[in-house]
Amino acid sequence: MGMQKLIGGAAIAALLALAAPVSAQVKIANDGPMDLEKNGTYNWTKAFQDHLEANGMEAEQYEVESLGGEEERLDQVSQGLLEVSMSAVKMAGQLDPTIYGVMLPFFFTGIEQQDHALFEGGMLEKINEQTTPKGVRVLDLPLVGTAAGIFNTKHPVATPEDMSDLRMRALDEIQIEMFEAWGSQGTIVAWSEVPNALQTGIADGYLNPPIAPLLFGHQSFIKYFTDARLVQSSRVALVSEDWYQSLSDEEKQVVQDAAKAGREANRAWLAKQDAVLSQLEEAGIEVSELSPEAKAEFARLSETTYGALPLSEEAIAEWEAAKGE
Repeated sequence: MGMQKLIGGAAIAALLALAAPVSAQVKIANDGPMDLEKNGTYNWTKAFQDHLEANGMEAEQYEVESLGGEEERLDQVSQGLLEVSMSAVKMAGQLDPTIYGVMLPFFFTGIEQQDHALFEGGMLEKINEQTTPKGVRVLDLPLVGTAAGIFNTKHPVATPEDMSDLRMRALDEIQIEMFEAWGSQGTIVAWSEVPNALQTGIADGYLNPPIAPLLFGHQSFIKYFTDARLVQSSRVALVSEDWYQSLSDEEKQVVQDAAKAGREANRAWLAKQDAVLSQLEEAGIEVSELSPEAKAEFARLSETTYGALPLSEEAIAEWEAAKGE
């Protein structure tokens, strides 16, 4: 990590420490535009904030990355400098790999099954058994959109063979292994660099929920979308465990109820997202679906990469049992 980044992180932490206080105002860091129409996670944070304030707990929203990047926000939450952060799943995964179960491609039939595993099957509780001693509580897993599909700039994708000439933007080495299993290539590109990568051919596409190019303005680069529904587009609502444990039992219940209100708002927004497919078409992006046979082949190839995740066979079996039928 460079000195400039260290100084920047220290400056943000100092500002948060000065701003923190006495007033017990809850700081909420967003991970995308504060747009209720386009951003599912903002629907969560807005409903969360509204419930807190309706019950006497003041809260303030912060624009994406105004309090630092993913790693900086994780540090701030763990140190008690930031109360709530909407973050990438892998941030919680750094503290406990159990959460990577939600990133297993084609593992869940839909969000209902994933929610069942988390909230009825006990997996969220198992995750927090490991993360809370490290200063971070996973309060919820909001969605940024419907399940992820395959976007690219070159041609329609109907089978794994169609991936052979595509170099895909990868989030990490885990995605690179999956792309290779599909017969493609991957290259790690920071999200902020994706527009340039797509324009210059460094990357030919990415995996994301349908809303992504509309939310981030990529519709002039992206030309094709395959609605593969390979993994739920989960994010994590992280809260400071130090802050949470400083609350009274009544305040903790308000926070839990606020998370439930956030989840309900997020899922209500999600229920309207099928309309996004027509919005993609209106933006000039060709939309297609996988045949049952092609989806089964993608799923078979993807399953060979489960070992790339830092997730034990025992943990995968726990997720399998928790998700039910």
